Amino acid sequence: MRPRHKKHLTERMEACADNLISIPGDARDYREVIKEADYIDTAAYFGNDNPIHMEIGCGMGTFVVTMAARHPELNFVAVEVVADVIVVAAEKAREAGLKNVLFMRVDAIYLPKYFPPQSIERLYLNFSCPYPKNAYRRHRLTHRKFLSLYKMLLTPAGDLHQKTDNRHFFEFSLMEFSADGWTLQDVSLDLHNDPEKYPDNIITEYESRFLKLGQPIYRLEVKP
Repeated sequence: MRPRHKKHLTERMEACADNLISIPGDARDYREVIKEADYIDTAAYFGNDNPIHMEIGCGMGTFVVTMAARHPELNFVAVEVVADVIVVAAEKAREAGLKNVLFMRVDAIYLPKYFPPQSIERLYLNFSCPYPKNAYRRHRLTHRKFLSLYKMLLTPAGDLHQKTDNRHFFEFSLMEFSADGWTLQDVSLDLHNDPEKYPDNIITEYESRFLKLGQPIYRLEVKP
């Protein structure tokens, strides 16, 4: 379902400028784009060189804003492609007075252009679009074309955390990670039936919706 167009979007985006990284659009093939590095000076944006955690597909921002508030010792970058969505997330961070979270409106496939190798300590994929039709599987954020990019971005000790309500997507992800040589660290087939194991779990907007429907939430942690 497409988000409704937000009124005064341009003005709202400008008001959140301190929490937004402006990226120019580029219609070329990503394989050509990422050859031309244009690395973001994250130390200048954040005013420090703390470890960076990144959420790809941040939605309305509940997860990343909560994480940033809980962990002032970390820096967070939140990636989202839809302007009407990312503006809401950026407004939450601004209202909370957070200085350790920044938002980027960019497709994940272009991230190696803007972040150098081994610069991200952890990646989060929370309720990514599952693209259920097999013909669109290359668009799934756990398809191996994305996994190769994640490997470049993550630090040697870095890892990736994924949550989804879609069992088919979760199984696909497990197979892709395995085929690409990632190491499975942790897996849950029903996250909320094991609350003691995951006491710090942050319930996102989508997660809340699926819980009300009685659907299990699948979770994994992997290392490249």
